Amino acid sequence: MTNTARVDSNTASSYVLSAGKPFPLGANVDDKGVNFALFSAHATAVELCLFDDTGTQELARIPLGEQTQQVWHVYVEGLNAGQLYGYRVYGPYEPQLGHRFNPNKLLLDPYARQLVGRYQHNEANFGYELNHVNEDLSFCTLDNAAFMPKCRVVDIRELQAAVDDSPIRPLQHLDNPRPLEQCIIYEMHVKGFTATHPEIDENLRGTFAGLGSSQAIEYLVNLGVTCVELLPVQAFFSEPFLLEKALTNYWGYNSIGFFAPEPSYLSSNDIGEFRAMVDALHGAGIEVILDVVYNHSAEGSRLGPTYSFRGIDNHSYYRLHPNDKRFYINDTGCGNTLNLNHPRMLQLVLDSLRYWVEVMGVDGFRFDLAACLGREAYGFDPGSGFFDALLQDPVLCRVKLIAEPWDIGPGGYQLGNFPVAFSEWNDRYRDTMRRFWRGDHGMLPEFARRFHGSGDFFEHSGRTPSASINFLTSHDGYTLKDLVSYSQRHNEANGEENRDGHHENFSHHYGEEGSTTNQSILAIRARQQRNLLTTLFLSQGVPMLLCGDETGRTQLGNNNAYCQDNPLNWFDWSTKGMDEGLLAFTKQLIQLRKRFPKLCAKRFIHDQLMVQPLAEPGIRLDWFSRHGEPMTKSLWSESMCRSLCVVLSGNLDTAECTPKENHMQALLLMVNADENPLAFTLPKVADLHPWQCLLYTQAEVQQIDINDGLDAQSSPTRYLLQDRSLMLFHADFMRI
Repeated sequence: MTNTARVDSNTASSYVLSAGKPFPLGANVDDKGVNFALFSAHATAVELCLFDDTGTQELARIPLGEQTQQVWHVYVEGLNAGQLYGYRVYGPYEPQLGHRFNPNKLLLDPYARQLVGRYQHNEANFGYELNHVNEDLSFCTLDNAAFMPKCRVVDIRELQAAVDDSPIRPLQHLDNPRPLEQCIIYEMHVKGFTATHPEIDENLRGTFAGLGSSQAIEYLVNLGVTCVELLPVQAFFSEPFLLEKALTNYWGYNSIGFFAPEPSYLSSNDIGEFRAMVDALHGAGIEVILDVVYNHSAEGSRLGPTYSFRGIDNHSYYRLHPNDKRFYINDTGCGNTLNLNHPRMLQLVLDSLRYWVEVMGVDGFRFDLAACLGREAYGFDPGSGFFDALLQDPVLCRVKLIAEPWDIGPGGYQLGNFPVAFSEWNDRYRDTMRRFWRGDHGMLPEFARRFHGSGDFFEHSGRTPSASINFLTSHDGYTLKDLVSYSQRHNEANGEENRDGHHENFSHHYGEEGSTTNQSILAIRARQQRNLLTTLFLSQGVPMLLCGDETGRTQLGNNNAYCQDNPLNWFDWSTKGMDEGLLAFTKQLIQLRKRFPKLCAKRFIHDQLMVQPLAEPGIRLDWFSRHGEPMTKSLWSESMCRSLCVVLSGNLDTAECTPKENHMQALLLMVNADENPLAFTLPKVADLHPWQCLLYTQAEVQQIDINDGLDAQSSPTRYLLQDRSLMLFHADFMRI
C-alpha cells in the first residue's frame, strides 16, 4: 500500500522557502531563518508541520522539496528559535517489507533538542488499527497531532552564549578530568533525589534545577561522592501497557529524544536549566555521567505506536528480521533494537553524544545494554563500527565511558570484552559480595578475585582495575537495606502478579521477611549493610553507591520498581527515613578511600612489588587466614571457611606524597562472614608500628570508640570478631 492522500499545505506559500542544506541534520538556526534536514532513505515525500506557540494549532505544512544523500531539506526564511514543529512522512505501508510510513502521524524530529507538550496515550498514535484482525498489517487513518508533543527549534548559539558568555565554548571540563580510579560514583534519579526535599523550593523539586540547588549539592559534597551517574535524562515516553494500568516509566529507559532533556525534569521552558545544573555540580567538584539508551526506542515492538523513527524510515533505523521484516530483532527485551550498523543511525548516536558533552557539559556516559551497541551481523565485536567510531572521535575519546556489558541477544553477556577505553558494570562483583556476606560456602577465592579488581576479566587486555565498576546494588534490583531484609521479591504494585524482576537476588532476611521489631535481627541487618559498604569502598576498582543506600532507603522488597513514580522510589528526607548512623558510617568510608587513594591502584597488584611510574614505592596485597598465616592452596580450597584477612601495603597516601617522603603504610581488613564469632590473630608484617583500629561493624556506629580496648603502644594480637562482622586496621612502617 502506498499513501498518496495529503492534507493541503494551506499557508506554505506565505513563507519564503529555499532548498537549504542537507547537513547538519535537525533544525538549525542562523540569522535569517531555520534550516530543516531529515534523513529518510525510503520516503516518497516529507512535510514540515509548523505550529503556534501552544502547539495546538497547525499553521502550515511545508514540503521538503530537496533530497541530497537521502536527506530531505528546506530552508524557511523568517523563522526563529522557539518555533514548534513536527514532520509527516509519506511512503509505502508494507510492514512485511519493513516499511511503515503513515502521513496521518505527526512525527518527532530525531534531532529535536527540546520537546514541548505532554504525550497523551491514544489509539491515534498507532500506525495500524488497534484490535484489527490483521493487526499491524492494517492501516490507521486517525490523525495523532493533538496527542503528541511538538519539537521546538533551539538556537544552540544562544544556549552556549548564555552559559559561557561566548558562542564557542572550550571543553574546559575535559581539560583536567579526575582519573577514574579516584572517582566515587553515586547512581541517582534526577526527580527522586529532590522530590520530597523540604528545603528546596516546591517548584524546583524533582527537576534539574532542584538537583542543581545549593541544598542538593551540599548533601552530595558532605557525603563525599565525586561523580553522579544520572538515570536517563533524555526525553522518554511511558509504555502503553503501563499507561493503561495508570503507571509510568519512572526509570526512563524508554528514550525517544536523544538530544532533548526530559521535559518533566524542567522547571521552566529553558533547556539551559540542564546545563546550569551541570555547571553547579562542576563548581562543587562533582562530575556528571549520563545513563544513555541507544539500544532501543520507545516505539516498542511491531504492535507499538509510531512516534518518530518508525514513521520516518523504519527499514533504516531498526534491525529487522531478514526473512520477514514485519518483525523486529529484539536483543533488548524492549520490543525493538536500533540499527547502529546503518551509517545515519550511527551518526545520530555520535552527534547526540557530542551534543551532551560540548553543549550540555557532561563528563561521560554509561551505556545501557551496551552489548547491543557492539553487535554486528555476525555477533558482538569489540572492534565494531560503533566502538571504532566512538574511540577515534576527538571529543568522545576524552570522556568517561562505562558499559552495561550485557543484553538478552545471542552471546549477550560480554563482561570483560569491551574496548580498553571502557569501564564496565561488574555484576560478578555484585553477586560475589552478596553471596560471601550471606554466608555461602566456597566463596573465598571468588571474593579475593573480586576484591582484587577482577583482573581475571580485565587484565588480559591491558586494562586496569578502574575497568571494574564495583557495585552492590543499583536502580535495577533491591536497595541495600532490602537486600538484608527480604528473601523474596515483593513486586505486587507493578501489576504483573509479582512475576517481574530478578528471581535470584542472593539476599537474606536473617529471621523475618521485611520489617521487624526484633532487635537481634535488626542488629545483624545493620552489621551486614556496613560490612557490604566497607567491602565496596576498600576493593580495587571504582565504587558505585546507589542513592539512598547510605541512609537505609527501602523499596519494601520491590526489586523492579521501574514503574513506581512515588515515595516508594523517592529519596526519603524525613527523620524517620534517614538512618543517621549508617549515613555517618558511609561518610567515614568515603573519607578513608580518599585518604588512601591507592585503594584503587593504577595497575593490578600481584605478589611482587608493583613498580609504579615516576619511581613511586611499590604496593602489595597479601592474604592471610584468620590465624595470621599466609594463605596457601589448601587454605583457599576450604569450602566451609568464611573468614579472611587481607593486607594492602606500600605508599598508600595521596598523590602529593613524594617518593622521597617514603610514607609506607599498611591497611589490614579482617572479615568474618560466618554465623559464629571467630577469633582472629593479627598477621605479622615486618617493620610495622602497632596496628590502629580505624573502624569495625560489631556495634552501631554511634557507639563506636575507635580506641576502645586498644592500646596504641602495645596492640593485642588477637581479636574476637562477632558473627558477620569486620575490622579495619592501619599502621605505618617504621622508618629505617
